[in-house]
Amino acid sequence: MLPLPGRVMLAAMITWGPVFRTLHRPLMVLAAVMAVLLVVSAVGLLVDDRTLVNAPIWAKPFKFAVSVGMYAGTLAWLLSLLRRGRRVGWWLGTVFAVGIGMDMALLVWQVIFRARTLHFNVETPTDRQINNFIATGAFTAWGATAAVVVLLLWQRLPDRALVSALRWGTALAATGMGLALLMFSATPSQKALYAQGIKPPTSGGHTVGLADGGPGLPLLGWSTVGGDLRIPHFVGIHAIQVVPLVAFALLALSRRYPVLSSDVVRRRLVWTTAAGYAGTLAIVTWQALRGQSIVRPDFWTLAAVAGLLAVVATGVALSLRVPKLVQLADLPAR
Repeated sequence: MLPLPGRVMLAAMITWGPVFRTLHRPLMVLAAVMAVLLVVSAVGLLVDDRTLVNAPIWAKPFKFAVSVGMYAGTLAWLLSLLRRGRRVGWWLGTVFAVGIGMDMALLVWQVIFRARTLHFNVETPTDRQINNFIATGAFTAWGATAAVVVLLLWQRLPDRALVSALRWGTALAATGMGLALLMFSATPSQKALYAQGIKPPTSGGHTVGLADGGPGLPLLGWSTVGGDLRIPHFVGIHAIQVVPLVAFALLALSRRYPVLSSDVVRRRLVWTTAAGYAGTLAIVTWQALRGQSIVRPDFWTLAAVAGLLAVVATGVALSLRVPKLVQLADLPAR
């Protein structure tokens, strides 16, 4: 049976097919290809017992298919909201689709067909060239996302809370993509080899304090014994879905809860959500850089989380307190 993420994506493609055709076509093609790759990867996890760096060989294509498919679909929807710079937005989306599409093709080729690690692998000339192509595609996609953030700054949409959510979500996503750069710096052990005139087989890594390939969470693979820079990267890039979804949820709940009918209240709650998300991103980045596993937080990490929760709770309470004059201003004229 197709896993839940695959069933959800397939149902969405069938149900919203006519809508998808009106969205950015290259990005939607990329999303559709990722849906197919997700199904193939799910089957591969069941029937192929090969492993790579102590993880199922199909785990990486599976994870990337889910993440890239969601991201491409969300970006296509964001670009459909543009009223200014639509042509520029179309080209930015195309650049993103080509860059990430190239990366995904190389991922499948390197991991599945060559059975070799993808990121940081510079052992052979072929590995080094593939690694360079991957980095080029990632940098291109990051630049396109950052440019979309700038375009969204100049858009005027009917719901100001949604505008804020789109701006903050894409800005945090661009930050998350930029945090991937932390993984491409040489580790202390690699620097030691370079100092001796020896070229290590890998350059960079996602585990801090330990070598890649240690114990990790099921399927996700995030280290359970050291810091893992993939976590802030993952958290950051998916802000592009989370923050706008909060804005939509608040708008839907406004029919049941009158206090949320105020655009001011919803916008402040979106700001609070964005601040909480940014704080979470900062904490998981700080935690990873200290070589601390996500499942083994120390006192200072827990204290930071508690402080962030207090700030968010305070922000929510203050957001819900809106003067009556503002509430009356938000009411439709009769």
